[in-house]
Amino acid sequence: MGDVRPLWFMTGNLGKLAEAQQILGPLGYQVSQFLIAGQVPEVLEPQADSLLVVAKEKMRQAREILSSLGRGDEAVLVEDAGLFIDSLGGFPGVYSSHALATIGYSGILRLLQGIGELSTDAPASIEGSGTDRSAYFQAVAALWDGEQTHFGVGLCPGRIALAATEGNGFGFDPIFIPDDLRPDGNPLRSGEKGAVSTEGIPFGGVEMVVKQEFSHRRRALDALILAIGAPSA
Repeated sequence: MGDVRPLWFMTGNLGKLAEAQQILGPLGYQVSQFLIAGQVPEVLEPQADSLLVVAKEKMRQAREILSSLGRGDEAVLVEDAGLFIDSLGGFPGVYSSHALATIGYSGILRLLQGIGELSTDAPASIEGSGTDRSAYFQAVAALWDGEQTHFGVGLCPGRIALAATEGNGFGFDPIFIPDDLRPDGNPLRSGEKGAVSTEGIPFGGVEMVVKQEFSHRRRALDALILAIGAPSA
Protein backbone atom coordinates (compact mmCIF):
# COMPACT_ATOMS: atom_id res chain seq x y z
CA MET A 1 0.00 0.00 0.00
CA GLY A 2 1.29 3.48 -0.84
CA ASP A 3 0.97 6.58 1.28
CA VAL A 4 -2.49 8.06 1.72
CA ARG A 5 -2.53 11.54 0.26
CA PRO A 6 -4.64 14.24 1.96
CA LEU A 7 -6.88 16.24 -0.36
CA TRP A 8 -9.07 19.16 0.69
CA PHE A 9 -12.35 19.49 -1.20
CA MET A 10 -13.81 22.99 -1.03
CA THR A 11 -17.53 22.29 -1.14
CA GLY A 12 -20.52 22.83 1.09
CA ASN A 13 -22.39 19.97 -0.56
CA LEU A 14 -22.00 16.80 1.50
CA GLY A 15 -23.39 14.75 -1.37
CA LYS A 16 -20.55 15.92 -3.61
CA LEU A 17 -18.09 15.22 -0.80
CA ALA A 18 -19.34 11.65 -0.37
CA GLU A 19 -19.18 11.06 -4.11
CA ALA A 20 -15.59 12.34 -4.30
CA GLN A 21 -14.58 10.20 -1.32
CA GLN A 22 -16.09 7.13 -2.94
CA ILE A 23 -14.32 7.77 -6.24
CA LEU A 24 -10.93 9.04 -5.04
CA GLY A 25 -10.58 7.05 -1.82
CA PRO A 26 -9.63 3.76 -3.54
CA LEU A 27 -6.98 5.67 -5.51
CA GLY A 28 -5.13 6.68 -2.37
CA TYR A 29 -6.66 10.08 -1.62
CA GLN A 30 -8.05 10.97 1.79
CA VAL A 31 -10.69 13.49 0.77
CA SER A 32 -11.82 15.86 3.51
CA GLN A 33 -14.02 18.91 3.44
CA PHE A 34 -12.03 22.16 3.39
CA LEU A 35 -13.14 24.00 6.52
CA ILE A 36 -11.81 26.99 8.43
CA ALA A 37 -13.16 27.33 11.97
CA GLY A 38 -15.82 24.80 11.05
CA GLN A 39 -17.01 26.71 7.98
CA VAL A 40 -16.45 26.28 4.25
CA PRO A 41 -14.46 29.32 3.05
CA GLU A 42 -16.64 31.72 1.11
CA VAL A 43 -15.69 32.30 -2.51
CA LEU A 44 -17.27 34.57 -5.09
CA GLU A 45 -18.44 32.93 -8.31
CA PRO A 46 -17.74 34.95 -11.44
CA GLN A 47 -20.45 35.88 -13.91
CA ALA A 48 -19.38 33.59 -16.73
CA ASP A 49 -20.96 31.34 -19.34
CA SER A 50 -18.38 28.57 -18.91
CA LEU A 51 -18.00 26.07 -16.08
CA LEU A 52 -14.27 25.97 -16.80
CA VAL A 53 -13.97 29.70 -16.16
CA VAL A 54 -15.91 29.31 -12.90
CA ALA A 55 -13.74 26.38 -11.78
CA LYS A 56 -10.54 28.31 -12.55
CA GLU A 57 -11.74 31.27 -10.50
CA LYS A 58 -12.77 29.02 -7.60
CA MET A 59 -9.33 27.43 -7.67
CA ARG A 60 -7.60 30.82 -7.71
CA GLN A 61 -9.49 31.82 -4.58
CA ALA A 62 -8.93 28.43 -2.91
CA ARG A 63 -5.17 28.71 -3.44
CA GLU A 64 -5.21 32.28 -2.18
CA ILE A 65 -6.93 31.12 1.02
CA LEU A 66 -4.47 28.25 1.51
CA SER A 67 -1.51 30.58 0.96
CA SER A 68 -2.87 33.03 3.53
CA LEU A 69 -2.85 30.16 6.03
CA GLY A 70 0.72 29.17 5.15
CA ARG A 71 -0.56 25.96 3.51
CA GLY A 72 -0.05 26.80 -0.14
CA ASP A 73 1.58 23.46 -0.92
CA GLU A 74 -1.41 21.39 0.23
CA ALA A 75 -3.63 19.69 -2.35
CA VAL A 76 -7.08 21.15 -2.87
CA LEU A 77 -10.00 20.19 -5.10
CA VAL A 78 -12.76 22.41 -6.44
CA GLU A 79 -15.59 21.44 -8.73
CA ASP A 80 -18.38 23.14 -10.58
CA ALA A 81 -21.29 21.44 -12.30
CA GLY A 82 -24.46 22.36 -14.08
CA LEU A 83 -27.59 21.00 -15.72
CA PHE A 84 -27.99 22.16 -19.32
CA ILE A 85 -31.46 21.77 -20.87
CA ASP A 86 -31.65 22.02 -24.65
CA SER A 87 -35.15 23.46 -24.99
CA LEU A 88 -34.35 26.15 -22.41
CA GLY A 89 -31.27 27.33 -24.30
CA GLY A 90 -28.92 25.59 -21.89
CA PHE A 91 -30.59 26.99 -18.76
CA PRO A 92 -29.87 26.67 -15.88
CA GLY A 93 -26.28 25.78 -16.88
CA VAL A 94 -23.69 27.78 -14.92
CA TYR A 95 -26.55 29.18 -12.84
CA SER A 96 -27.69 25.75 -11.67
CA SER A 97 -26.90 26.37 -7.99
CA HIS A 98 -28.86 29.62 -8.03
CA ALA A 99 -31.75 28.03 -9.92
CA LEU A 100 -31.86 25.12 -7.47
CA ALA A 101 -31.94 27.52 -4.52
CA THR A 102 -34.65 29.71 -6.02
CA ILE A 103 -37.04 27.69 -8.19
CA GLY A 104 -35.83 24.17 -7.36
CA TYR A 105 -36.32 21.16 -9.60
CA SER A 106 -40.08 21.69 -9.38
CA GLY A 107 -39.57 25.03 -11.10
CA ILE A 108 -37.70 23.32 -13.93
CA LEU A 109 -40.59 20.90 -14.37
CA ARG A 110 -42.98 23.86 -14.57
CA LEU A 111 -40.84 25.52 -17.23
CA LEU A 112 -41.01 22.31 -19.29
CA GLN A 113 -44.71 21.70 -18.71
CA GLY A 114 -46.35 20.47 -21.91
CA ILE A 115 -43.02 19.73 -23.63
CA GLY A 116 -42.53 16.11 -24.64
CA GLU A 117 -45.49 14.91 -22.61
CA LEU A 118 -47.81 12.11 -23.69
CA SER A 119 -50.51 12.95 -21.19
CA THR A 120 -50.89 14.81 -17.93
CA ASP A 121 -50.78 11.59 -15.91
CA ALA A 122 -47.95 9.83 -17.77
CA PRO A 123 -45.38 8.21 -15.46
CA ALA A 124 -41.99 9.89 -15.08
CA SER A 125 -40.22 7.19 -17.06
CA ILE A 126 -42.25 7.72 -20.25
CA GLU A 127 -41.54 10.58 -22.62
CA GLY A 128 -42.92 11.67 -25.97
CA SER A 129 -40.62 12.05 -28.97
CA GLY A 130 -37.81 12.80 -26.52
CA THR A 131 -35.58 15.52 -27.95
CA ASP A 132 -37.46 18.50 -26.45
CA ARG A 133 -36.66 17.30 -22.91
CA SER A 134 -33.06 16.38 -23.68
CA ALA A 135 -30.46 17.67 -21.25
CA TYR A 136 -27.04 16.91 -19.91
CA PHE A 137 -25.05 17.32 -16.74
CA GLN A 138 -21.53 18.68 -17.06
CA ALA A 139 -18.87 18.83 -14.36
CA VAL A 140 -15.45 20.48 -14.31
CA ALA A 141 -13.03 19.43 -11.57
CA ALA A 142 -9.79 21.24 -10.77
CA LEU A 143 -7.06 19.96 -8.48
CA TRP A 144 -4.04 21.88 -7.19
CA ASP A 145 -1.35 19.32 -6.27
CA GLY A 146 0.97 21.81 -4.60
CA GLU A 147 2.80 22.64 -7.81
CA GLN A 148 0.26 22.95 -10.62
CA THR A 149 -3.45 22.80 -11.38
CA HIS A 150 -5.00 19.93 -13.31
CA PHE A 151 -8.47 19.84 -14.87
CA GLY A 152 -11.00 17.16 -15.78
CA VAL A 153 -14.33 17.49 -17.60
CA GLY A 154 -17.20 15.00 -17.49
CA LEU A 155 -20.57 14.79 -19.25
CA CYS A 156 -23.72 12.79 -18.63
CA PRO A 157 -26.38 13.09 -21.37
CA GLY A 158 -30.00 12.30 -20.70
CA ARG A 159 -33.42 13.91 -20.40
CA ILE A 160 -35.73 15.56 -17.91
CA ALA A 161 -38.43 13.33 -16.43
CA LEU A 162 -42.09 14.28 -16.41
CA ALA A 163 -42.21 14.04 -12.62
CA ALA A 164 -39.71 13.91 -9.80
CA THR A 165 -38.53 10.72 -8.10
CA GLU A 166 -37.14 11.47 -4.67
CA GLY A 167 -35.21 9.29 -2.25
CA ASN A 168 -31.55 9.43 -3.25
CA GLY A 169 -29.12 11.86 -4.77
CA PHE A 170 -29.13 15.64 -4.47
CA GLY A 171 -29.62 18.76 -6.56
CA PHE A 172 -31.50 18.05 -9.78
CA ASP A 173 -31.09 14.25 -9.44
CA PRO A 174 -34.84 13.69 -8.82
CA ILE A 175 -35.75 14.87 -12.35
CA PHE A 176 -32.82 13.70 -14.49
CA ILE A 177 -32.89 10.38 -16.39
CA PRO A 178 -29.48 9.42 -17.84
CA ASP A 179 -29.10 7.84 -21.26
CA ASP A 180 -28.23 4.13 -21.19
CA LEU A 181 -24.60 3.07 -21.50
CA ARG A 182 -22.74 0.67 -23.75
CA PRO A 183 -20.68 -2.10 -22.10
CA ASP A 184 -17.62 0.19 -22.38
CA GLY A 185 -19.39 2.89 -20.37
CA ASN A 186 -20.04 5.27 -23.25
CA PRO A 187 -23.58 6.67 -23.56
CA LEU A 188 -26.00 5.62 -26.26
CA ARG A 189 -28.42 7.90 -28.06
CA SER A 190 -31.49 8.79 -26.03
CA GLY A 191 -34.07 6.01 -26.13
CA GLU A 192 -31.63 3.22 -27.06
CA LYS A 193 -31.40 0.29 -24.66
CA GLY A 194 -27.94 -0.32 -23.24
CA ALA A 195 -26.01 -2.73 -21.09
CA VAL A 196 -26.22 -0.32 -18.14
CA SER A 197 -29.55 1.39 -17.48
CA THR A 198 -31.63 2.99 -14.76
CA GLU A 199 -34.68 1.64 -16.63
CA GLY A 200 -36.02 5.16 -17.11
CA ILE A 201 -35.76 6.03 -13.43
CA PRO A 202 -34.24 9.42 -12.51
CA PHE A 203 -31.06 9.55 -10.44
CA GLY A 204 -33.20 10.35 -7.41
CA GLY A 205 -34.62 6.84 -7.47
CA VAL A 206 -31.44 4.78 -7.87
CA GLU A 207 -28.69 3.81 -5.45
CA MET A 208 -25.37 5.68 -5.41
CA VAL A 209 -23.50 2.67 -6.81
CA VAL A 210 -25.77 2.76 -9.88
CA LYS A 211 -25.49 6.53 -10.27
CA GLN A 212 -21.71 6.24 -10.24
CA GLU A 213 -21.85 4.33 -13.54
CA PHE A 214 -23.26 7.46 -15.21
CA SER A 215 -22.00 10.29 -13.01
CA HIS A 216 -20.64 13.38 -14.76
CA ARG A 217 -18.70 14.09 -11.58
CA ARG A 218 -17.10 10.64 -11.67
CA ARG A 219 -16.16 11.16 -15.30
CA ALA A 220 -14.64 14.56 -14.49
CA LEU A 221 -12.66 13.06 -11.61
CA ASP A 222 -11.59 10.11 -13.78
CA ALA A 223 -10.31 12.57 -16.39
CA LEU A 224 -8.57 14.50 -13.64
CA ILE A 225 -6.85 11.39 -12.32
CA LEU A 226 -5.67 10.54 -15.83
CA ALA A 227 -4.25 14.04 -16.16
CA ILE A 228 -2.24 13.87 -12.95
CA GLY A 229 -1.56 10.12 -12.75
CA ALA A 230 -3.17 8.07 -9.98
CA PRO A 231 -1.07 7.63 -6.83
CA SER A 232 -0.19 4.10 -5.83
CA ALA A 233 -2.75 2.68 -3.42
